[in-house]
Amino acid sequence: MLSSTRKLGELKLIWIANVLVALVAALHAYFLILEMFLWDKPLGLKTFRNTPEKAAITKVLAANQGLYNGFLAAGLIWGLVHGNPAFAFQVKVFFLLCVIVAGAYGAATVSTRILIVQALPAAIALVALFLA
Repeated sequence: MLSSTRKLGELKLIWIANVLVALVAALHAYFLILEMFLWDKPLGLKTFRNTPEKAAITKVLAANQGLYNGFLAAGLIWGLVHGNPAFAFQVKVFFLLCVIVAGAYGAATVSTRILIVQALPAAIALVALFLA
C-alpha cells in the first residue's frame, strides 16, 4: 500500500511540474506573438511601454527577440512530449535554465520586472521538476 501511494504522489508531482513547464512554454509563445507581430500595435506598445516612433525603429530587433522566445517555447514543448523520461527531464532542465538566465540578463539590462515575469515562473517550474 505504501509503495502505490508513493507512486501516486510521484505522478502528481511530475504532472504539476509538467503543467508549470507548459505554462512557461505558453508564456514564451505569447512573448513571441507580442514581439514578432504586435510590437507596434496597441497591445505591444502598452506592454513594452513604447511609443509608436520607438516601436517602428526597434521592430526588427523585437522580432528577432520574439523568435528566440519561440525557440525557448519549442524546447520546453519538446521536453514535454519526448518519449524518453530521462532525456525529457534533461531537455526541460536545459531550457528552463536558459529562460532563467535570459530573464536575469533582461532584469539586469532592461527592467527588473522581467525577473518576475520571465525568470521566476521558470525557477518555480525548475524546482517542481527536481522535486518530482
